[in-house]
Amino acid sequence: MAKKFGELIYTPEEAPQQVISKAETHTPKIEAPEEVEKGKPFKVKITVGPHPNKVEHSIREIHVFFYEEGRTFNPVHVASIRLGPGYAEPDVTLTLKLEKSGVLYAVEYCNLHGLWEARKEIKVK
Repeated sequence: MAKKFGELIYTPEEAPQQVISKAETHTPKIEAPEEVEKGKPFKVKITVGPHPNKVEHSIREIHVFFYEEGRTFNPVHVASIRLGPGYAEPDVTLTLKLEKSGVLYAVEYCNLHGLWEARKEIKVK
C-alpha cells in the first residue's frame, strides 16, 4: 500500500529505528528569532550537518515552508534551494517578513538518506 507523502519525511521524533542514527547529521537546524515584529525583515539561517558533500552522498535540496496561523490553505512555500554536490554547502540564510505567527518548516533532501524535517515556532508581535 502506498504511503502518504508526509509519512516519508523523517524527524528525530518520528524515524524508523534503522534510520534514527542519521537524525543528527540530517535534521535541518533552524536559527531564527522566537519573536519578530510584524512586517519587519529578519534573518533565518538553515544548516544541515556535518554531512558529506560528494556526488555519491550529499544534501541536494532545502525547502522552506511557513504554516501561518489563521490561513485556510497551509503551508506557504517560502523558498527552495538546490545544492550542487561538491560545491554548495547546506548552509543558507534567508531574509523573511511575516504578518502573522506560525511555524517555519525546513525540509532537506539527502540523495542517500531521504527527506528530513525541522520546525520552529515564530511569534509575530
